[in-house]
Amino acid sequence: MDQLAQDAQALVQVIDAGRAAHDVRFDCQFEGEIAGVAQELHSAMGNLVSNAIRYTPAAGRIDVSLKSSADGRVVFEVSDSGPGIDAEHLPRLTERFYRVDRSRSRETGGTGLGLAIVKHVVQRHGATLGIESTPGRGSSFRITFALSHLRQVDQRRCFSNK
Repeated sequence: MDQLAQDAQALVQVIDAGRAAHDVRFDCQFEGEIAGVAQELHSAMGNLVSNAIRYTPAAGRIDVSLKSSADGRVVFEVSDSGPGIDAEHLPRLTERFYRVDRSRSRETGGTGLGLAIVKHVVQRHGATLGIESTPGRGSSFRITFALSHLRQVDQRRCFSNK
């Protein structure tokens, strides 16, 4: 989570150059390991954070958390105060090359592959991807890891390559 926070802060500096900065907050309350390929997990989680930074207007708020749920699973969540996404688009967001607004592709960058890759990585790691959004209020992207992919450890570590 520390590397993810550093990457996000670097991206915020690039995107926010010359304008009001995003308010990005990180909260890691999971003391264990997520079994899987750390590089893939970092890429998927980083994509969700990057999207939130790109699509949230300047001075908007982004919350990133990794926490244990009441049932013992672990949830990685990125919530933003961005423009939100109409419900009609939500089922297709993880399709390759799908873009809600093709005219914004030059403005925000990207190829329309990011969420498709996130979905693939999530499924490879026995997790689920949940998306909630309300136009005008923001979006939340949630990766929920199954108990079978979690290990408790003595030290705070968020990822394992095992």
